[in-house]
Amino acid sequence: MFRSNTMKRMFPFAAWLALLSLVPFVFAQQDTRPRRAESERVGLDVKRASSGIIGDAILWREPTDIASRDLILGPGGDEKKPDLSNVTFLQEGSEGYSVKYHVRDGRGRKWVVKLGNEARPETAALRLVWAVGYVTETNYLVPCVHIAGAPKPRKDVPRCEKDGFADARFEERGDGVKRGENWDWKSNPFVGKRELNGLLVMMALLNNWDLKTSNNVILTSTTPDGVSELRYVISDLGATFGKTGGPIAHSRNEPEKYIKTQFVEGAKGGRVRFAYSGKQSGLFDQVSVADAKWIGGLLAQLSDKQIEDAFRAADFTPEETAMLVAQVKDRINQLVNLPG
Repeated sequence: MFRSNTMKRMFPFAAWLALLSLVPFVFAQQDTRPRRAESERVGLDVKRASSGIIGDAILWREPTDIASRDLILGPGGDEKKPDLSNVTFLQEGSEGYSVKYHVRDGRGRKWVVKLGNEARPETAALRLVWAVGYVTETNYLVPCVHIAGAPKPRKDVPRCEKDGFADARFEERGDGVKRGENWDWKSNPFVGKRELNGLLVMMALLNNWDLKTSNNVILTSTTPDGVSELRYVISDLGATFGKTGGPIAHSRNEPEKYIKTQFVEGAKGGRVRFAYSGKQSGLFDQVSVADAKWIGGLLAQLSDKQIEDAFRAADFTPEETAMLVAQVKDRINQLVNLPG
């Protein structure tokens, strides 16, 4: 009797032991698929990172059509040009160095018009940055525009045809694109990557001395297939094509000074030494020879006419355009011919 009762008590216990022994096997089977999915997800992120995309953060897209890009019309193309038949004033922008008007064009689309000394250089600079794959906003330069209801500008700006505004830069972000927070050169998803270093090289090539966080913005948009994108763009490229330097020495929109400045001083220890004097000059210490040659190789795919078109689109005179094209080409050659 004792043996029989003992066996009855032991049987449930043995059964529980058997069941417990199966638990690791069951959970191991259940874990297989999530771990594989995680591995695939990480692999996708790595693939995206190699193309300038980290998750939904985008700085650069590989340009497969550099030689055919239209640098007259820029990223907006012909279809996105402003309708100048009836441009009306909405409100004045108070931020920044330049006079800015928010306006509505003849088709009801909203634009930000920048007037003054930064309009021309920004138009040309954006086209060169876009040409090698960096995400940008959309802009056009209008040689002369009348803005109905516009107030007297807070500073002197070029005028034309009595009450018209000369060399007005029209900027549009596009339908469904929202302006988000600013991004920092030293803290962003692309720190240490070739694409960010290439963008720094572009800033040195353009003599953009105004590298500050408030000039960088994250634009939020949704692709046609429903994917959300965070576009890391430089929203203000007006402090270009002049001389870099401190508050007194620097300039913008002065081709005659731009062509007299030095670009590359040399290379040492696998790093490039740029003759850059402006805000956050220490950023350039991280640029490797390989990164500089990479962006130089992309720029070298541009024809003389394309580079010329970037300055023609910005309404530089033929004489100014000739000297700017020669200088940009020389700087591209300096990058391509770096040792190593």
